[in-house]
Amino acid sequence: MSTVRLADLVSWMDETLAVGSFRDYGPNGLQVVGAEAVSHLATAVSVSLDVIERAVAAEAQALLVHHGLFWQGDDPIIGTLERRRLQTLFAGDLSLIAYHLPLDAHPSLGNNARLADLLGLVDRAPFGEHGGVLLGVQGALPTAVPLAAVAATLGSLLGSTPLVLSGGEHPVRTIGIVSGGAAKDIRQAAAAGLDAFITGEPREDSAALARELGVHLIAAGHSATETVGVQALGAAAAERFGISTTFLAVDNPV
Repeated sequence: MSTVRLADLVSWMDETLAVGSFRDYGPNGLQVVGAEAVSHLATAVSVSLDVIERAVAAEAQALLVHHGLFWQGDDPIIGTLERRRLQTLFAGDLSLIAYHLPLDAHPSLGNNARLADLLGLVDRAPFGEHGGVLLGVQGALPTAVPLAAVAATLGSLLGSTPLVLSGGEHPVRTIGIVSGGAAKDIRQAAAAGLDAFITGEPREDSAALARELGVHLIAAGHSATETVGVQALGAAAAERFGISTTFLAVDNPV
């Protein structure tokens, strides 16, 4: 089995995801330093004590996540929860690597691009402005299909049960996608003249906005819609450096 220096792995990921192009809500890249060499990379949507313990049990040297340990506005004090997570990382000599918005936006490895791939969208274009960057994807299905069929297909592919909020009686051909917690972007979908908008979770006003804007909203799960990016980046790293990778699935209904 091949190995790669941790510094080289992180540098390649930083460059691949163009992390310097984003104003994010937390640090992207290496968050906790572990072993200097990596032969096995574990991936997961979010860091948690359970995920860290499973990565250590899988004998990984690095853990790649979409949602890391540190966020703007959090209490800077390392409390009991953070201490237990850090102690487990240190004891396992496990590095923690996290990419948030850069992993949403990447045109081939990102969450939104991968969701568009799963649905077979064509005629794609960037969509969903956040902080001056277009994070999402808009595109079209080859033919118009009923709203329920789109939701059923997506739920089957992601292993989730999407919440469907109808915007009318029209079928779906054009779709905008921004994974995670981007329900407010339904307004951008309406401005673009799209039939439907896919995200992870709704807001309280999502049902009313869908009706009034005439845009269907499919909320397929915050976690579920963001399982695809870390897996794609992990697979790309495995191919690039000859290392192994394991996705740590979590049963998360949110």
